[in-house]
Amino acid sequence: MTSAFFFSAQQVIFRTKLSMMFSQATKYAIKSVIYVWTKSLEDKKVGAKEIGSEIDAPEAFTAKILQSLVKAKIIGSLKGPNGGFYVDETHSKINLKDVVKAIDGDHLFSGCSLGLPKCSEKNPCPLHFEVVKVRKEIENMLTSKSLKLLAVEVIKGTTTLSHLLK
Repeated sequence: MTSAFFFSAQQVIFRTKLSMMFSQATKYAIKSVIYVWTKSLEDKKVGAKEIGSEIDAPEAFTAKILQSLVKAKIIGSLKGPNGGFYVDETHSKINLKDVVKAIDGDHLFSGCSLGLPKCSEKNPCPLHFEVVKVRKEIENMLTSKSLKLLAVEVIKGTTTLSHLLK
């Protein structure tokens, strides 16, 4: 009976973690990259102001996120009158995991979920083996599609993000 209760508690923890999985910065970053892809597929570059407006994010925060994405080589940028943010075929294999790691680091994918310094297969915490399974599922979800493919789905109308389809 205790084991069944413990499993139910883990399910609740898992659902809560999934709903809070991404920081606000990562959510904006994902939306930004998808938006940049939708425009780049039309051979257009876009500015931080337009991106922020389209994803309902503050312009200054969007600019900071975009700088991080450029630094991580998830998107490109050009200065000047014909400049802006863009992606091309060199970015075509980038996926959600790459964006999460660029913005929030890799703590979602590593370390002890209870904060123990020496949690491992040989010295597991009480949640270790369940968390390993969950992390594998999350990693599969985050790597199963490229951001380019997600943008194509938005363009086709099979998926949607606020303000991306007009």
